[in-house]
Amino acid sequence: MNSQRTRVKICGITRVEDALEAAKAGADAIGLVFAPSPRRVDIPQAAMLRHALPPFVASVALFVNPSRAAVEEVIAEVRPDWLQFHGEETPEFCAAFDRPYFKAARVRPGLNLLEYAALYADARALLLDAWSPDAHGGTGHRFDWGLIPADLPKPVILAGGLEAGNVGAAVAQVRPWAVDVSSGVEAGKGIKDAARIAAFMKEVRNADV
Repeated sequence: MNSQRTRVKICGITRVEDALEAAKAGADAIGLVFAPSPRRVDIPQAAMLRHALPPFVASVALFVNPSRAAVEEVIAEVRPDWLQFHGEETPEFCAAFDRPYFKAARVRPGLNLLEYAALYADARALLLDAWSPDAHGGTGHRFDWGLIPADLPKPVILAGGLEAGNVGAAVAQVRPWAVDVSSGVEAGKGIKDAARIAAFMKEVRNADV
């Protein structure tokens, strides 16, 4: 039995109706992508999505190797609750914005996650995603969950190829603080499917019992 409720972030939200469906289904956060992606949103779109959220549903702004000015503009105009850095940003860069942040690690054999956690000491959590030579995220592929050390000293947000058919096993094996899904609940790139969101949430809750 899981002693905690696994949190859920639905990433790559581009439409207000999808943000509201995610909230209705019980998601704790939505992800707004400010990086090259079919799910990318611009600042006015992101601000609209952020303001559409009901209470207690957080917004996360996702960046891949941004400029400082780009992050500052999003903070000023969108006012996200969290920042997520998914590229090769330095610890000093990530900590420079007076906003809590997650740092993504693209997991593959040879990456020492304990050293990575120590390097990004200010990160509130590590988001563990699948490594790909072609993309920084959103690939729809999973990684070997056995590569995650049991004594990782930060909360884990598990991502990478999750969908309703495997998220229960992921929660049971990894016991992450949260799971992060994007393509696994989509009807098309950037277009979420309410039934898939509901099925995903149901499997997460079943795994928590």
